[in-house]
Amino acid sequence: MRILLKPAISREMGIVLLEPGKHLMSLFASGRVLVEMEPANMAHLPSGEVPPAHQPLIADPALAPFFSNEKVIAAAGGVDGVEYWLRGMRAGCQWPHSDYHHSEMVTLRYPPAAVRLCWSCDNQLREQSLDQLSAIASKNAAEYVIRAARGFLHFRDDHELTLPELCWWAFCRDVLSAVPGDMARKALQLPALIAPDVMRESDIVPSVPTTSILAKHASAPGVTELLDARFEPVREKPVVSLIVDPVAPKTLFRLPKRSRWENPKFLEWVKTQPCECCGNPADDPHHLIGWGQGGTGTKAHDAFTIPLCRQHHDELHGNAGVAAFERKYGTQPELIIKLLDRAFALGVLA
Repeated sequence: MRILLKPAISREMGIVLLEPGKHLMSLFASGRVLVEMEPANMAHLPSGEVPPAHQPLIADPALAPFFSNEKVIAAAGGVDGVEYWLRGMRAGCQWPHSDYHHSEMVTLRYPPAAVRLCWSCDNQLREQSLDQLSAIASKNAAEYVIRAARGFLHFRDDHELTLPELCWWAFCRDVLSAVPGDMARKALQLPALIAPDVMRESDIVPSVPTTSILAKHASAPGVTELLDARFEPVREKPVVSLIVDPVAPKTLFRLPKRSRWENPKFLEWVKTQPCECCGNPADDPHHLIGWGQGGTGTKAHDAFTIPLCRQHHDELHGNAGVAAFERKYGTQPELIIKLLDRAFALGVLA
């Protein structure tokens, strides 16, 4: 998170005062913050949290089939992920054609993804089939895919994602086959195809599909080695098979020696999820502490983890303590249940 504030300078005392507001105070919880001059492109912004960069790819009609593709949405986190992201937004109801909006918000699944509605609009639109709803859901899907790609490539919110970067994400997530031909031609800087109204069969020139050219470039020597070194854990199918054994050998012992469940693949998936506190890309899988778990020289099971960004992970382990963190964001078991529910719903745990 980044915020833009106007300072109050006390030159006699040699101090600078900032007033971020209660909802932005968490930015200062880590102890130190970076201060820099206001860039020219932010001069028009009001004081407060810096909004994410404008993403022109969302409005490109050539990319609409890609953003609404079921496999692409699944690679970004699935419709469940879209709903989770919409529930964490501070914005209100997304249906603009109503004079009254309830204060409580819900999500309504609508192809290709979902929309955020208030209770009143949800009751009116639940069984409706409207082009306006489809347009809102498509825009939500596009924003969610862009957000997932930006987080996967470790870009901040102020980064404007480019078409080659989006294609690279599609290659890494194994959804390059969903890239439309027009999108591939733009990424390769090839001229657009203009088909004449009348064409003789003898004038047809066979050519390789642009998506194949794109895949060939992405699979060039040296690129695949880089991919294997940096992104191979993400490219693997994110499914952890759980073996259920109701008569496990240890259940037959009176005092069995407990063993810790470890699964690096599950932890890698947890790192790809949004932070449970702020929704930004997570940096760490926090293992449950307290609640009868963990202890000196050991950790809780890998299943009892919470995706947290570095800022909120430091806040949990900070001077305020776990109790203050749980009062602010919810108890650790509650956050773990949310994660496990999403993991089972998406087929990550199967």
